[in-house]
Amino acid sequence: MAHEEVAELRAGETVLDLGSGGGIDVLLSARRVGPSGKAYGLDASADMVALARRNAAEAGAANTEFVCGTIEAIPLPDRAVDVVISNCVVNLSRDKAAVLAETFRVLRPGGRLGIGDVISSGADAEAGGGVDPGPRAAAGHQVDRVVGSLTLAGYHDLLLESGFIDASVTLTADHGDGVHSVIVQAIKPAISPGLEIRPMRDTDAGPVLAIYQAGLDGGQASFETAAPAWEHFTAGKLARPRYVAADVDTGEVVGWVAASPTSARPVYAGVVEHSLYVHPGCQGRGVGRALLSAFISASEQAGIWTIQAGIFPDNAPSLALHRALGFRVVGVRERVGRRHGLWRDVVMLERRSTVTGT
Repeated sequence: MAHEEVAELRAGETVLDLGSGGGIDVLLSARRVGPSGKAYGLDASADMVALARRNAAEAGAANTEFVCGTIEAIPLPDRAVDVVISNCVVNLSRDKAAVLAETFRVLRPGGRLGIGDVISSGADAEAGGGVDPGPRAAAGHQVDRVVGSLTLAGYHDLLLESGFIDASVTLTADHGDGVHSVIVQAIKPAISPGLEIRPMRDTDAGPVLAIYQAGLDGGQASFETAAPAWEHFTAGKLARPRYVAADVDTGEVVGWVAASPTSARPVYAGVVEHSLYVHPGCQGRGVGRALLSAFISASEQAGIWTIQAGIFPDNAPSLALHRALGFRVVGVRERVGRRHGLWRDVVMLERRSTVTGT
């Protein structure tokens, strides 16, 4: 299947082909997105870019543009494209995390990744060294440069770390000796116009804790009354998934979601309790729903099978949001604690994964 078909290109979309070579896939993509869309080609070779431009001119493909640069530092603005495609290029990079982070950056919210690539299996690959070059060479010319390829688990981990949701890595061909062709598909979380969901960073500490404190001051978020120091906050949360919603113009963080493990016991490894906070001035814009939806999708990719939450009965908007996204009430803990001297009940909710079959 052609990679423009894997990505399910639609009329009017903007698509980027990583490692576009002579531009054949770009020309095919340009036809699919039509005159109202655009197809970019990116290649590190100036000669290939020149060839692709000549091919596009001969084909009369006015809705194409070819740029010279690396896939680790894509020379396009943030949120410039709807779809990213490529054909066995990511595995050639020495910094695949940078490639996926750059891909995430240039995609618009709701944008899609649909690429063909090569993965490795076996002890050497799991250690980060790829497959052995001797047996690998016997797997065929088309995977001749597979040394250093990701494993299946490694690909999933990097997609999650980069911020993608609904990720899948599907085996399409077994070339022997631990070498497989794959189709990689993933989505950048969608959210209201003017906003973006991305992974939480240490540099977000100030706004994240300020939003946390504003929620605590509202009296309906937690028994806690003061946000912790960042070191305590980040140490108590899973490294991923954790997201922020940010204004695309100012970069201002307007909401966040993260989770804490419920127990250190291995049997509870997939059970977490999440926290979701939105800036008081941005409530009612769908920020909380978008953040929680992204977190749910990413949590299933991360192997989490149960998400728990404790919500005050008076917090009707939060209860309604969680019910709408598949949480169910499992009970009420009565007079579980006091806040400012008043005893409060807590409604206990949980959401079981629909992926793990639990």
